[in-house]
Amino acid sequence: MTHQLNPVAQQRKLRAELRRAREHAGLTQKEVADLLEWSASKIIRIETGAVGIGITDLKALLGQYKVTDAKKTNELLDMARSSKKSSWWDKYKNHLKPDFIQFLGFQESASLVRQFQFLFIPGLLQTREYAEAMFDSYETDPEVTQSRVEVRMQRQHLLTRENGPRFSFVLDESTLRRQIGGATVMREQLLHLKEVSRYPSVDIHVLPFSIGVRPGMENSFSVLEFLPDDYENTDYVVQIEQATRDILLENEPQTASQYVEYFVTLEGLSIAGDQFDATIDRLIAELPT
Repeated sequence: MTHQLNPVAQQRKLRAELRRAREHAGLTQKEVADLLEWSASKIIRIETGAVGIGITDLKALLGQYKVTDAKKTNELLDMARSSKKSSWWDKYKNHLKPDFIQFLGFQESASLVRQFQFLFIPGLLQTREYAEAMFDSYETDPEVTQSRVEVRMQRQHLLTRENGPRFSFVLDESTLRRQIGGATVMREQLLHLKEVSRYPSVDIHVLPFSIGVRPGMENSFSVLEFLPDDYENTDYVVQIEQATRDILLENEPQTASQYVEYFVTLEGLSIAGDQFDATIDRLIAELPT
């Protein structure tokens, strides 16, 4: 991918590089903390992304890890500086959960996004009216609703961005039948799905009721895949949606592999192409006029 990594992705790449440098130096987190007279928890927080890292602390770590190559040092310092820059979503961050902000950054830097959704139309595929109706159903603060809708609309630039991610969506049939905002809103939403399904970077599949229940359908989930140039040894991020708090998993290759397998299985059981269009047309015809 040729686009520049955003600040969230830069921080993720930087901490992966720091873990590798520490391991290459043969040091444990506690040994580094003792050498620098820091707490062990500070090293842990830096490496897990719980806190950012300043230039002074970064130089101290690189000294302990014996990173002396000027080009490599400057590259890591540039990552640290870039991780402090602003992103388009910063003006909405008071109304967004920290894990979701991380997810936004990761999604923008992914090469492939796989998403299974069994409750709602995915946010990347929603019309403004559908998104407003959905947030209005459980959010009482109009300002929060408006902010979240705007974020949802701005995220959709990824679907058509040059050198952006590829997207593969598997939608449970219930997402198409559950009426959000009434018949008029649903009609426009279903037509929008047909339109987006023709984008070069987007594949949309529908999982019909007839397939029953299969492994992986317990929760909606996303699997983000990264090119090796972006993340040398950390290839996936998994987001599992839950009622109270979504789970964001990094550096868990076995879990990622399991969810990729779930997705591929569900995708293989789904309908797409002309069958997808026919399903959308039939559902539109069933809507009350």
